[in-house]
Amino acid sequence: MCIIETQPVIETRRLTLRSPGVQDAPRIAALANDPDIARMTCRMPHPFGPGDAEDFILAVASQDPARAATFLIEHEDAGPVGVVGLFEGDDRVPETGYWIGRDFWGRGYATEALQAATAWARARWRRRALVAGHFSDNPASGRVLEKAGFLYTGETRRQFSRARGQLTDTRMMVWLA
Repeated sequence: MCIIETQPVIETRRLTLRSPGVQDAPRIAALANDPDIARMTCRMPHPFGPGDAEDFILAVASQDPARAATFLIEHEDAGPVGVVGLFEGDDRVPETGYWIGRDFWGRGYATEALQAATAWARARWRRRALVAGHFSDNPASGRVLEKAGFLYTGETRRQFSRARGQLTDTRMMVWLA
């Protein structure tokens, strides 16, 4: 029998990845209400207010733990700094995505969180591959994914960005265990 963790916690050198709770809504809203973050995601609206944060937390709580896991990225000193998620989408393998609050860019938190999330997916879900993408006008995200072990597939997809309100070229990448 396989036991699925419904609220896993992952510890890294500097970070804790955990399920977001109601108490995190104000911080999530404050971090995510940045047009430069939202426009680099497919699903995040802008503006992103407290109601959006509460809806996000409820959506995470209702995820099927065998098909999706979303983690709040919490720094040991700074508190919540972003989000990383793994979920089954349109591809044959699960997808991952992330965002980090602007004040925490360039510190390696996204790479550290992605490395921990992929290791968790490999160990808990027995996943041997994950896909990710980044918008063509966001090469910094591509560098984060490369540092976390993702490789470019050569495929570019047109994906809808909710914050932009339009289709955007997305460079696809894959992680292989």
